[in-house]
Amino acid sequence: MPISEEGEKLAKSLILSDIPRSVAYTLVYIRDKGEITSVEIERETGLRQPEVSIAMQWLRRRGWVNKRNMKKEGKGRPIHGYKLSKGFNEILEEIIMDLSSEIQEIQDKIKKLQEFKH
Repeated sequence: MPISEEGEKLAKSLILSDIPRSVAYTLVYIRDKGEITSVEIERETGLRQPEVSIAMQWLRRRGWVNKRNMKKEGKGRPIHGYKLSKGFNEILEEIIMDLSSEIQEIQDKIKKLQEFKH
């Protein structure tokens, strides 16, 4: 199932919020899927394997995704299952909090600079 029009809008909003493009599309795809594999993400989002791998590392560092090794027949790259480790709304709240912190930091910098105006 390709990403919906609403999913596209969400991904673009995440990108504007300083979430890397591959992470944004991966996050949007995984939000309603339950457990997925990197192969599914590649197929459905058009991202390439290295992009998906980097996106998953980014998401795992943030604690937003869990990884599970899956049984695989034969040779080739290993298969991993991924799923959100918390609700999507919680993840959005973290992003909003990060953006709010950035705004506060910028406002603090502006105040410090204004102290030097005559």
